[in-house]
Amino acid sequence: MTKERKARVVTILVLVLALGVVVFRKAGITGINAIGQTAPATPQDAIYAMLDAARAGDTNKYLSSYTGEMAESLRRARDESADFAKYLRDSNAGLKGVALTEPESQPDGQVKERVEYVYQDRNEVQFFYLEKVPGGWKISRVDSTERGKTLIPYGTPVE
Repeated sequence: MTKERKARVVTILVLVLALGVVVFRKAGITGINAIGQTAPATPQDAIYAMLDAARAGDTNKYLSSYTGEMAESLRRARDESADFAKYLRDSNAGLKGVALTEPESQPDGQVKERVEYVYQDRNEVQFFYLEKVPGGWKISRVDSTERGKTLIPYGTPVE
């Protein structure tokens, strides 16, 4: 192989690598964890991933959405439960929709996220606190749920 041919091959490899980096960034992929899944890019992504895992009954993915004492507490609950996956699926079965607000920065470096759950007969509001960890955003604690009566139930025909 001539010197000129080697230079062309190296140039092509560098260009392909640069193109790959551009494609990854355009696709919104900010990181890939050890098992090949994309890391949550925003606090909202972390909450949606947790809710998706709960609806699917995927306990490992659900637990990986949490960090700190909250994660340990949930792991203990899973270990003590006869069927934690069924509990997750059942607790999300009546959920019609979810609304999230923009995260608020907190003095301790965490963000606070307001999550509103929409059910047929009521809405519930809960505040999540998330922190940025090497694997992306994770939920570190959750406030208790505030329940509200819905004046017009979800799904009521509009006249």
